[in-house]
Amino acid sequence: MFGPFKEYLEKELFDRFELQSRSIPPGLESNISDRGKNQATIQSWCYQSPELRKIRYTYIDAGETAQVFNSVIYPSHHYDVPFLGIDFLSFGKKKILVVLDFQPLFRDRAYQEKYIEPMREIRDRYNELAQNLEMKFYDANQYFSKYLLFAKTDPDTVVNRLFPAYQEYIQLYWETLAKAKPLTDPEDIQRIVKAQKDYDQYSAERDPAHGLFSSYFGAKWADKFLYEFLFEDASPLAVASTR
Repeated sequence: MFGPFKEYLEKELFDRFELQSRSIPPGLESNISDRGKNQATIQSWCYQSPELRKIRYTYIDAGETAQVFNSVIYPSHHYDVPFLGIDFLSFGKKKILVVLDFQPLFRDRAYQEKYIEPMREIRDRYNELAQNLEMKFYDANQYFSKYLLFAKTDPDTVVNRLFPAYQEYIQLYWETLAKAKPLTDPEDIQRIVKAQKDYDQYSAERDPAHGLFSSYFGAKWADKFLYEFLFEDASPLAVASTR
């Protein structure tokens, strides 16, 4: 279901940036599930460029049972630009959840005006994909913007509305990155380092996908995937006490 979204992102990345492969720990780049009736495969890709320190995306294909496309793009520590977060999940044709956002590092008004307000025009064109759903695992006021797309939807809407919205969000993200001025003050850069690390820790402690990974590939593999690839700057020790 989400193959065209992955292909669009890949083409954009390779056309616009000087990408270098970023290593994925052995055994985490792909896996095949031997559990249950339906075989599930997972494959991940990771790159970097001078502007983007980590570009990761993952696709889970379990046929009609599950299709998942997840990606986070981390800007270089020399930029205070938000993350680009993509999370599209389909569990059969009747249970489709989509999340798309510029995930802010900071909540102050100047930051919001600079990086989040430009999203408003696009969001307003696709208002049916902004359903104000309850977030069960996350605080909506932390690492999410007020103009995120967050919806339960259907296959036709995925094709006819989500895909063009996705393209517009991605184009705006490239424009935002191109306009951003690199930070030069070491204290400013360290502030970004800490903010991005805090994001990884927060996300690793709450990511509901761990249960999905465990169900297909086992808890041990899921833990490694979460802490050594998805959120590699998070500390597993900090999470152990919360589980």
